[in-house]
Amino acid sequence: MPKIAAEGYRAMQAVEAFVGRGGVPKTTLELVKIRASQINGCGFCLDMHNHDAKKAGETDERLFAVAAWRESPYFTPKERAALALTEAATRIADSEHGVPDEVWDEAADHYDEESLAILVMAIAQINAWNRINVTIRSVAGSHR
Repeated sequence: MPKIAAEGYRAMQAVEAFVGRGGVPKTTLELVKIRASQINGCGFCLDMHNHDAKKAGETDERLFAVAAWRESPYFTPKERAALALTEAATRIADSEHGVPDEVWDEAADHYDEESLAILVMAIAQINAWNRINVTIRSVAGSHR
């Protein structure tokens, strides 16, 4: 796809670079990408972001537990707020009010305005990547 829609792909890569410079820890961004990709069933992104998370220092225990983060002791309150926001924004159609106020308020308690904006952009971005890769049937592992 990068060859066919090169300009659009470059634009999305620019957003990725912007998000990466935004002050949200790399490990948190990877957890967000993994959780959204689990929800969206994107094997390509799951494979990529689990590898990227390992490179960023994530432990196997935490990676194994992302899908069950609420029941796991491995995540900080700040990471839990990011994961809850990720789930709510990824499943936005499941709530008649969009992202519930309590989810937003919890995230806002843990992230300053700039970091929260970066987090929202990261969530939107991974959802876009998931939709692209699921649609074009990108194969897990083919990014390497």
